[in-house]
Parts: sequence; C-alpha cells; structure tokens
Amino acid sequence: MNDSAPQRPLLRVLRGEPSAEELAALTVVLAALARPRPRRRPAPVGAWGWAGHAHRRALHAGPGGWRASGWNA
Repeated sequence: MNDSAPQRPLLRVLRGEPSAEELAALTVVLAALARPRPRRRPAPVGAWGWAGHAHRRALHAGPGGWRASGWNA
C-alpha cells in the first residue's frame, strides 16, 4: 500500500461531536456485525424436551396404575 496516498475514513460523523469513547464503541459494534459468524447446529433436545411426551395415554386406576402414570420410553 502506498503511504503517500490519502485514505478515505471508514466512519464519518455528520452531526454532533462524539467523544473518543463513543466512536470506539461504535467501531467495535460495526466490526462485530461485519465479521462472518460460523453457522451453529441447533443443540439436540433431550427426550424430556420432546413435545410428543405431552400427549400420553389415559391413566387407568388399579394395579400398576402408578407405574403407567410415569414416562415410558
């Protein structure tokens, strides 16, 4: 890169007089937004989070009824 050539500024303030801290904060936010983020796979949901378990069979009274009231895989 040629050091004698003038460079265009990355940011330009059109109104107001921001402090150095405000410009630094804006620069950090813009740099973070411009950085490509890797795609993340969705976290696997455990068996207890599966919505199908909310729809269980009807409960039956009698011997072994307490066992039928629990979650059966």
